[in-house]
Amino acid sequence: MKNELFDALDQLEKEKGISKDMLIDAIEAALITAYKKNFGSSQNVKVIINRDNGSVKVYSRKEVVENVENDLFEISLEEAKKIDPNYEIADIIEEEVTPRNFGRIAAQTAKQVVVQRIREAERSVIFQEYANRESEIVTGIIQRISKGTVYINLGRIEALLLPNEQIQGEIYKQGSRIKTYIVEVKKTTKGPQIQVSRTHPGLVKRLFELEVPEIHDGIVEIKGISREAGSRTKIAVYSADINIDPVGACVGQRGVRVQNIVDELKGEKIDIIKWDKDPAIFISNSLSPSKVLKVEINDENEKSALVVVPDYQLSLAIGKEGQNARLAAKLTGWKIDIKSESQYKGE
Repeated sequence: MKNELFDALDQLEKEKGISKDMLIDAIEAALITAYKKNFGSSQNVKVIINRDNGSVKVYSRKEVVENVENDLFEISLEEAKKIDPNYEIADIIEEEVTPRNFGRIAAQTAKQVVVQRIREAERSVIFQEYANRESEIVTGIIQRISKGTVYINLGRIEALLLPNEQIQGEIYKQGSRIKTYIVEVKKTTKGPQIQVSRTHPGLVKRLFELEVPEIHDGIVEIKGISREAGSRTKIAVYSADINIDPVGACVGQRGVRVQNIVDELKGEKIDIIKWDKDPAIFISNSLSPSKVLKVEINDENEKSALVVVPDYQLSLAIGKEGQNARLAAKLTGWKIDIKSESQYKGE
């Protein structure tokens, strides 16, 4: 078994970085199980692979005791001394019990262990690669759809787009390319499992980083995102450079930058908001596209504010089913009470 096995182990150590000694230890452990299974033995044994000539030998191991209770694991001091007068209580006696046809079994077992360890090593490499890419965007090809879950081929591994991470109403077609956001990379018995999302706010953040060089370079900063996937997103941006218009940078010339992101999100509306350290200004900006007449900070500790808008803008400020107000509150972290001008004056 020497040449074939040891040459293969040397190759694996060079190419895959799998320790040769660790592999031999693993093969020896597997051979103990194989010996017991194939030869119906329950005795305590160990297997030694000779590192020089590749020979495989099986040894039974028995402890020297005063009174034998189980002769599979124990030998009396009297019997031990017949083998060697120097044996004492608690010594371990090893006797070779290698079966005549054990070489064939050893070769098969070694192959199985090596294949398994290669698979484990490759899984570990893939896990490390993608574990370091959590919170990033990946592009893949939709492989199949089963029971609502979309399986996406990323090249060396499949990613899972679960139903609760899918944009409602979005159609996924087998063979089409898709961008997703890596939510979690988990180790499982079947190897690494990558869970991705189309609904996570992080997807919008990463798309802006890809599309807007000023964000990628740190000139424009994303301060917050609130999103109702498939419908509307609000994103707050800021630049410390007074010569840079952060909103304009994100919109792009003739709106091309934001339009590319809207297209990727299949028509999801995006409001780009200018962040401000003054909460009143930030709240006012966050209710875009509605105009705001006045913001009154009611309680800074409770983070509650009253916003007054023109009468004709009230429904726009609140939004369909309250969406605009809800996203603004989530973006700013403030509780926002919106009133029309006539409601405010009539109090």
